[in-house]
Amino acid sequence: MKTLVVFYSRTGLTKEIAVHISEELNCDIEEIFDVKSRKGIFGCIRSGIESAFKKTPNIKEIEVNPENYDIVIIGTPVWVGNMASPVRTYLFRNNDKLNRVAFFCTMLSRGSKKTFLEMEKLSEFNPLACLALTGNEIKQEKHIKKVKEFINKIKKNYKKT
Repeated sequence: MKTLVVFYSRTGLTKEIAVHISEELNCDIEEIFDVKSRKGIFGCIRSGIESAFKKTPNIKEIEVNPENYDIVIIGTPVWVGNMASPVRTYLFRNNDKLNRVAFFCTMLSRGSKKTFLEMEKLSEFNPLACLALTGNEIKQEKHIKKVKEFINKIKKNYKKT
């Protein structure tokens, strides 16, 4: 299965998990980049507002065509109980190019169920697997086992289709 990991990360936490997943799968990876900066307190506030109001901000053009992959694993931080707005833009622009999907998110404490439901709706696919991780789980390295389970579930469910 040809796999691509696509993610957005404002603070680096989601990127850490995306890199871990891509290394475990030995697959391609692409980061979603903003056109505008989200640094500092104003970037944080803008991120929350965009997420809460389900905005689709401009993002830089992607380099990798998701249509060329059997599975696209999409990662997002959870902002105000929703997916990051740049990931929403990515899904709007590319949902017709996706074959199969899996989702992961990083969050302070909650919001994954709502986030995954919205990602499923925008991608128009039931995900092969979903992985939700809190910042504490990542800091305590509890994510390592969960990432392996996530990957195994993707492989198992991909074989069923």
